Amino acid sequence: MVHREDTGSSSGNKDYENKVEMDENEVSHGHQKIKKTVIRPESQKPDQPEDDPFEPLVEQLESLRSLLIKSAVTFVLWFLIIFTTVRWWFPVVSMGADIVVFGPFEVIRFYIRTSAAMSLGLSTPFICWYLWQYVRAGLVDKQTQFLRGSLPVMLGLFLIGLSFGYFVVHPFSYFFLIEMGERNFDVLVTADEYMSFLLVTTIPFGLIFQLPIVVLFLNHIELLDSEIMVKFRKFAYFGLLVITAIIAPPDFFTHIITLLPMIGLYELSIILVRRKEKRTAEKEKSRTA
Repeated sequence: MVHREDTGSSSGNKDYENKVEMDENEVSHGHQKIKKTVIRPESQKPDQPEDDPFEPLVEQLESLRSLLIKSAVTFVLWFLIIFTTVRWWFPVVSMGADIVVFGPFEVIRFYIRTSAAMSLGLSTPFICWYLWQYVRAGLVDKQTQFLRGSLPVMLGLFLIGLSFGYFVVHPFSYFFLIEMGERNFDVLVTADEYMSFLLVTTIPFGLIFQLPIVVLFLNHIELLDSEIMVKFRKFAYFGLLVITAIIAPPDFFTHIITLLPMIGLYELSIILVRRKEKRTAEKEKSRTA
Protein backbone atom coordinates (compact mmCIF):
# COMPACT_ATOMS: atom_id res chain seq x y z
CA MET A 1 0.00 0.00 0.00
CA VAL A 2 2.76 2.33 0.89
CA HIS A 3 4.56 1.52 -2.31
CA ARG A 4 1.49 2.28 -4.40
CA GLU A 5 0.99 5.59 -2.63
CA ASP A 6 4.61 6.49 -3.26
CA THR A 7 4.29 5.62 -6.96
CA GLY A 8 1.12 7.54 -7.35
CA SER A 9 2.50 10.52 -5.56
CA SER A 10 5.65 10.49 -7.67
CA SER A 11 3.69 10.19 -10.91
CA GLY A 12 1.35 12.89 -9.71
CA ASN A 13 4.29 15.08 -8.91
CA LYS A 14 5.71 14.50 -12.41
CA ASP A 15 2.36 15.35 -14.01
CA TYR A 16 2.16 18.43 -11.88
CA GLU A 17 5.67 19.49 -12.83
CA ASN A 18 4.94 18.93 -16.55
CA LYS A 19 1.76 20.92 -16.24
CA VAL A 20 3.56 23.73 -14.51
CA GLU A 21 6.19 23.74 -17.28
CA MET A 22 3.50 23.89 -19.98
CA ASP A 23 1.76 26.75 -18.23
CA GLU A 24 5.03 28.67 -17.95
CA ASN A 25 5.73 28.16 -21.66
CA GLU A 26 2.27 29.38 -22.55
CA VAL A 27 2.70 32.43 -20.37
CA SER A 28 6.09 33.04 -21.90
CA HIS A 29 4.66 32.64 -25.40
CA GLY A 30 1.80 34.95 -24.57
CA HIS A 31 4.17 37.54 -23.21
CA GLN A 32 6.22 37.45 -26.40
CA LYS A 33 3.06 37.71 -28.42
CA ILE A 34 1.92 40.79 -26.54
CA LYS A 35 5.38 42.29 -26.81
CA LYS A 36 5.45 41.79 -30.55
CA THR A 37 1.98 43.28 -30.91
CA VAL A 38 3.05 46.40 -29.02
CA ILE A 39 6.23 46.92 -31.06
CA ARG A 40 4.83 46.25 -34.55
CA PRO A 41 2.73 49.05 -36.17
CA GLU A 42 -0.92 48.25 -36.73
CA SER A 43 -0.68 48.67 -40.50
CA GLN A 44 2.37 46.41 -40.78
CA LYS A 45 1.97 42.72 -41.44
CA PRO A 46 4.22 40.15 -39.71
CA ASP A 47 6.22 39.49 -42.90
CA GLN A 48 6.31 43.13 -44.02
CA PRO A 49 9.70 44.92 -43.61
CA GLU A 50 9.89 48.11 -41.60
CA ASP A 51 9.77 51.42 -43.52
CA ASP A 52 13.06 53.22 -44.05
CA PRO A 53 12.80 56.75 -42.55
CA PHE A 54 15.38 58.03 -45.05
CA GLU A 55 13.51 56.73 -48.11
CA PRO A 56 11.71 60.06 -48.93
CA LEU A 57 15.04 61.93 -48.73
CA VAL A 58 16.71 59.39 -51.01
CA GLU A 59 13.89 59.71 -53.54
CA GLN A 60 14.18 63.51 -53.49
CA LEU A 61 17.94 63.33 -54.03
CA GLU A 62 17.49 60.91 -56.93
CA SER A 63 14.90 63.21 -58.53
CA LEU A 64 17.20 66.20 -58.05
CA ARG A 65 20.10 64.30 -59.59
CA SER A 66 17.93 63.38 -62.58
CA LEU A 67 16.93 67.04 -62.95
CA LEU A 68 20.54 68.22 -62.93
CA ILE A 69 21.69 65.53 -65.36
CA LYS A 70 18.90 66.26 -67.88
CA SER A 71 19.54 70.01 -67.63
CA ALA A 72 23.28 69.54 -68.16
CA VAL A 73 22.75 67.23 -71.14
CA THR A 74 20.32 69.70 -72.72
CA PHE A 75 22.78 72.57 -72.25
CA VAL A 76 25.68 70.59 -73.73
CA LEU A 77 23.65 69.52 -76.77
CA TRP A 78 22.60 73.10 -77.53
CA PHE A 79 26.18 74.27 -76.98
CA LEU A 80 27.54 71.79 -79.52
CA ILE A 81 24.84 72.65 -82.06
CA ILE A 82 25.44 76.40 -81.79
CA PHE A 83 29.23 76.09 -81.68
CA THR A 84 29.36 74.04 -84.89
CA THR A 85 26.90 76.24 -86.83
CA VAL A 86 28.18 79.74 -86.00
CA ARG A 87 29.35 80.39 -89.57
CA TRP A 88 25.80 79.86 -90.89
CA TRP A 89 23.64 81.83 -88.46
CA PHE A 90 26.02 84.66 -87.43
CA PRO A 91 25.84 86.54 -90.80
CA VAL A 92 22.06 86.64 -90.34
CA VAL A 93 22.25 87.78 -86.72
CA SER A 94 24.79 90.53 -87.45
CA MET A 95 22.30 92.28 -89.80
CA GLY A 96 25.06 93.41 -92.17
CA ALA A 97 27.07 95.25 -89.51
CA ASP A 98 30.82 95.68 -89.95
CA ILE A 99 32.39 93.43 -87.32
CA VAL A 100 36.06 92.64 -86.74
CA VAL A 101 38.24 90.46 -84.51
CA PHE A 102 41.70 91.26 -83.14
CA GLY A 103 43.35 87.87 -82.98
CA PRO A 104 42.89 84.12 -82.68
CA PHE A 105 42.21 84.20 -78.94
CA GLU A 106 39.31 86.57 -79.47
CA VAL A 107 37.86 84.20 -82.06
CA ILE A 108 37.75 81.24 -79.69
CA ARG A 109 36.54 83.46 -76.85
CA PHE A 110 33.74 84.73 -79.07
CA TYR A 111 32.73 81.19 -80.09
CA ILE A 112 32.67 79.92 -76.50
CA ARG A 113 30.92 82.91 -74.90
CA THR A 114 28.33 83.17 -77.65
CA SER A 115 27.59 79.46 -77.68
CA ALA A 116 27.32 79.34 -73.89
CA ALA A 117 24.98 82.35 -73.68
CA MET A 118 22.70 81.23 -76.49
CA SER A 119 22.61 77.61 -75.35
CA LEU A 120 21.63 78.76 -71.86
CA GLY A 121 18.77 80.80 -73.30
CA LEU A 122 17.56 77.98 -75.54
CA SER A 123 17.84 75.47 -72.69
CA THR A 124 15.71 77.58 -70.35
CA PRO A 125 12.30 76.25 -71.54
CA PHE A 126 13.51 72.66 -71.19
CA ILE A 127 15.00 73.33 -67.75
CA CYS A 128 11.72 74.93 -66.65
CA TRP A 129 9.87 71.82 -67.80
CA TYR A 130 12.26 69.55 -65.88
CA LEU A 131 11.86 71.77 -62.81
CA TRP A 132 8.09 71.62 -63.16
CA GLN A 133 8.20 67.83 -63.17
CA TYR A 134 10.37 67.93 -60.02
CA VAL A 135 8.14 70.25 -57.93
CA ARG A 136 4.76 69.08 -59.28
CA ALA A 137 4.27 66.43 -56.59
CA GLY A 138 4.58 68.98 -53.78
CA LEU A 139 2.00 71.42 -55.12
CA VAL A 140 -1.70 71.56 -54.40
CA ASP A 141 -4.22 71.02 -57.19
CA LYS A 142 -4.98 74.72 -57.76
CA GLN A 143 -1.33 75.67 -58.09
CA THR A 144 -0.67 72.68 -60.34
CA GLN A 145 -3.50 73.61 -62.70
CA PHE A 146 -2.37 77.25 -62.83
CA LEU A 147 1.27 76.46 -63.58
CA ARG A 148 0.41 73.75 -66.09
CA GLY A 149 -1.79 76.15 -68.04
CA SER A 150 0.76 78.95 -67.77
CA LEU A 151 3.78 77.12 -69.18
CA PRO A 152 2.80 77.47 -72.89
CA VAL A 153 1.87 81.12 -72.32
CA MET A 154 5.20 81.77 -70.58
CA LEU A 155 7.08 80.28 -73.52
CA GLY A 156 5.06 82.35 -76.00
CA LEU A 157 5.63 85.58 -74.06
CA PHE A 158 9.34 84.80 -73.81
CA LEU A 159 9.59 84.40 -77.59
CA ILE A 160 7.58 87.61 -78.14
CA GLY A 161 9.93 89.48 -75.82
CA LEU A 162 12.98 88.14 -77.64
CA SER A 163 11.47 89.11 -80.98
CA PHE A 164 10.69 92.61 -79.73
CA GLY A 165 14.25 93.06 -78.50
CA TYR A 166 15.82 91.64 -81.65
CA PHE A 167 13.69 93.38 -84.30
CA VAL A 168 12.94 96.68 -82.53
CA VAL A 169 15.23 97.57 -79.63
CA HIS A 170 18.51 96.09 -80.87
CA PRO A 171 18.69 97.52 -84.41
CA PHE A 172 17.38 100.91 -83.36
CA SER A 173 19.79 101.37 -80.46
CA TYR A 174 22.78 99.74 -82.22
CA PHE A 175 22.71 101.77 -85.42
CA PHE A 176 21.76 104.90 -83.53
CA LEU A 177 24.84 104.61 -81.29
CA ILE A 178 27.11 103.65 -84.21
CA GLU A 179 25.95 106.67 -86.20
CA MET A 180 26.50 108.91 -83.21
CA GLY A 181 30.04 107.58 -82.77
CA GLU A 182 30.97 107.89 -86.45
CA ARG A 183 30.51 111.66 -86.30
CA ASN A 184 33.72 111.95 -84.30
CA PHE A 185 35.45 108.54 -84.38
CA ASP A 186 36.33 105.58 -86.57
CA VAL A 187 34.11 102.97 -84.97
CA LEU A 188 35.28 99.36 -84.97
CA VAL A 189 32.98 96.81 -83.38
CA THR A 190 34.42 93.45 -82.40
CA ALA A 191 32.39 90.27 -82.66
CA ASP A 192 32.50 89.76 -78.91
CA GLU A 193 31.20 93.28 -78.20
CA TYR A 194 28.47 92.90 -80.78
CA MET A 195 27.16 89.66 -79.30
CA SER A 196 27.29 91.11 -75.79
CA PHE A 197 25.23 94.08 -76.97
CA LEU A 198 22.81 91.77 -78.78
CA LEU A 199 22.23 89.60 -75.72
CA VAL A 200 21.72 92.64 -73.48
CA THR A 201 19.09 94.07 -75.81
CA THR A 202 17.14 90.83 -76.34
CA ILE A 203 17.17 88.37 -73.41
CA PRO A 204 15.99 90.84 -70.70
CA PHE A 205 12.87 91.54 -72.75
CA GLY A 206 12.04 87.86 -72.83
CA LEU A 207 12.00 87.98 -69.03
CA ILE A 208 10.16 91.30 -68.78
CA PHE A 209 7.33 90.02 -70.95
CA GLN A 210 6.57 87.47 -68.19
CA LEU A 211 5.01 90.29 -66.16
CA PRO A 212 1.35 89.29 -66.79
CA ILE A 213 2.03 85.70 -65.68
CA VAL A 214 3.78 86.89 -62.51
CA VAL A 215 0.90 89.24 -61.67
CA LEU A 216 -1.72 86.54 -62.29
CA PHE A 217 0.18 84.12 -60.07
CA LEU A 218 0.37 86.67 -57.24
CA ASN A 219 -3.36 87.21 -57.62
CA HIS A 220 -3.92 83.45 -57.68
CA ILE A 221 -2.27 83.03 -54.27
CA GLU A 222 -4.16 86.12 -52.99
CA LEU A 223 -1.16 88.42 -52.56
CA LEU A 224 -2.25 90.99 -55.16
CA ASP A 225 -5.49 92.34 -56.60
CA SER A 226 -6.56 94.93 -59.16
CA GLU A 227 -7.28 97.62 -56.56
CA ILE A 228 -3.72 97.48 -55.23
CA MET A 229 -2.31 97.62 -58.76
CA VAL A 230 -4.40 100.70 -59.62
CA LYS A 231 -3.59 102.38 -56.30
CA PHE A 232 0.17 101.94 -56.70
CA ARG A 233 0.26 102.52 -60.47
CA LYS A 234 2.53 105.57 -60.23
CA PHE A 235 5.08 103.68 -58.13
CA ALA A 236 4.92 100.77 -60.56
CA TYR A 237 5.65 103.10 -63.49
CA PHE A 238 8.62 104.52 -61.63
CA GLY A 239 9.93 101.00 -60.96
CA LEU A 240 9.54 100.12 -64.64
CA LEU A 241 11.46 103.25 -65.56
CA VAL A 242 14.30 102.21 -63.27
CA ILE A 243 14.35 98.73 -64.81
CA THR A 244 14.41 100.28 -68.27
CA ALA A 245 17.39 102.45 -67.34
CA ILE A 246 19.24 99.33 -66.16
CA ILE A 247 18.60 96.96 -69.07
CA ALA A 248 18.33 99.36 -72.04
CA PRO A 249 21.24 101.13 -73.76
CA PRO A 250 21.95 104.63 -72.42
CA ASP A 251 20.00 106.76 -74.89
CA PHE A 252 16.67 108.49 -74.47
CA PHE A 253 14.92 107.08 -77.53
CA THR A 254 15.71 103.48 -76.61
CA HIS A 255 14.40 104.08 -73.10
CA ILE A 256 11.11 105.34 -74.51
CA ILE A 257 10.80 102.39 -76.90
CA THR A 258 11.50 100.02 -74.02
CA LEU A 259 9.27 101.71 -71.45
CA LEU A 260 6.12 101.86 -73.60
CA PRO A 261 5.61 98.08 -73.95
CA MET A 262 6.38 97.60 -70.25
CA ILE A 263 3.63 100.06 -69.32
CA GLY A 264 1.34 98.30 -71.78
CA LEU A 265 2.10 94.96 -70.10
CA TYR A 266 1.29 96.43 -66.69
CA GLU A 267 -2.07 97.75 -67.90
CA LEU A 268 -2.77 94.41 -69.59
CA SER A 269 -2.05 92.69 -66.28
CA ILE A 270 -4.63 94.88 -64.53
CA ILE A 271 -7.25 93.94 -67.14
CA LEU A 272 -6.48 90.23 -66.82
CA VAL A 273 -6.66 90.37 -63.01
CA ARG A 274 -10.01 92.18 -63.13
CA ARG A 275 -11.44 89.59 -65.50
CA LYS A 276 -10.20 86.80 -63.26
CA GLU A 277 -11.69 88.43 -60.16
CA LYS A 278 -15.02 88.93 -61.93
CA ARG A 279 -15.06 85.29 -63.06
CA THR A 280 -14.28 84.12 -59.51
CA ALA A 281 -17.04 86.29 -58.04
CA GLU A 282 -19.57 84.89 -60.51
CA LYS A 283 -18.63 81.32 -59.59
CA GLU A 284 -19.02 82.05 -55.88
CA LYS A 285 -22.40 83.69 -56.48
CA SER A 286 -23.62 80.68 -58.46
CA ARG A 287 -22.52 78.33 -55.67
CA THR A 288 -24.32 80.28 -52.94
CA ALA A 289 -27.50 80.64 -55.07
